[in-house]
Amino acid sequence: MRATSWLRRLDRHGLELTIGLALLGFGVTALFPLLGVIGLIPPADAREVDIDTRAQVPDLSSGGMSLRGTHHAELTVGDPGLWDRVLLSGPGIVQAILIIVVLTLLMRMATTFQDGDVFVPQNTRRLSGISFTLLLAALVVPALDTLTTIALVGGTPLEPAVETGYTLSGLLLLLAFLAAALAGAFGHGARLRADTEGLV
Repeated sequence: MRATSWLRRLDRHGLELTIGLALLGFGVTALFPLLGVIGLIPPADAREVDIDTRAQVPDLSSGGMSLRGTHHAELTVGDPGLWDRVLLSGPGIVQAILIIVVLTLLMRMATTFQDGDVFVPQNTRRLSGISFTLLLAALVVPALDTLTTIALVGGTPLEPAVETGYTLSGLLLLLAFLAAALAGAFGHGARLRADTEGLV
């Protein structure tokens, strides 16, 4: 009997548990680079970049920067200072924080699913918030990645070799539009529910 009750409870809270685990994972994803930036753990010292294979990249000493690869290369900063650590880790930290915001809003929605109260005005606002946050992740994070790469290689011998184009995340844009469409559907459902309750 206890096992059956436990399984039912797990089934009921399965979505919340899944979102909670994802929140934990992305929390760690944001925390460790942040600890590296402030120097509590070894910092990130590399980033993947695209390079122009036609450019000539000079050999650099271990104390400077280096590129390893052909088209997709790894840009390594020897002994990165505080500003270098911010530039290297910043886009990833911002992306993780935005995803944490999305998961937090999803967690709040999941509690209403459990109560069987789906079409509430709060869920419409939460879906709109999710859509806006995903749109930020699709537009802002690639821009940060481009700008920080330019700041890292600007004025160095590697600058001509590193390509710094701006590429949008098509998947995140699609998810943002889907969330916006769902927000519209939930808003319609909430209005219908309010009208129905007004007739009773």
